[in-house]
Amino acid sequence: MPIPKKIEAYLRKTNKKFYVIAHKTVYTGYDLAQTLRKSLSSIAKTLVVKTDKGYALVILPASSRLDLKKLKKILKVKKVTIPGEKIMSKVFKVKPGAISAFGKFHKVDTVVDKSIMKAKDVIFQAGSFTDSVMMKAKDFIEAEGALLGDFAQKANYTLQKNTVKAKKPARKKKV
Repeated sequence: MPIPKKIEAYLRKTNKKFYVIAHKTVYTGYDLAQTLRKSLSSIAKTLVVKTDKGYALVILPASSRLDLKKLKKILKVKKVTIPGEKIMSKVFKVKPGAISAFGKFHKVDTVVDKSIMKAKDVIFQAGSFTDSVMMKAKDFIEAEGALLGDFAQKANYTLQKNTVKAKKPARKKKV
């Protein structure tokens, strides 16, 4: 399932350079890093949060965990929760786990942990389980008008060593 045409059109309108990367079906940032043989810190994970002001997309490296207390302070809200998967289909009209990282596209705020800036190029979810988008972190933040903050906790995730040589992605399309 390639990235939805509406998301690709949205990305083109941002006038930021991005690359579509095809890969095997994955459901998590960890699996994406493992599949593409990339570091967890160069993979962005997208979480939907609900606050007393509405929904927001939270972007942080796949190598990190979300600190809800810190996020609450950054967003200046009283309550932050991670809603159930049904919200994906009800509110965002996507399959659970297939939300793109592009808050403006979904008409919600985007909040990015500043540690994502350590990676030159970052791979973001794009509304597909088989295709992702790679772009510069700076370009993503500018295009989204994202709020930057410090709300990620270091997690001790380590990738498994691949014993079988991974195939290169089917396509890497410069757009």
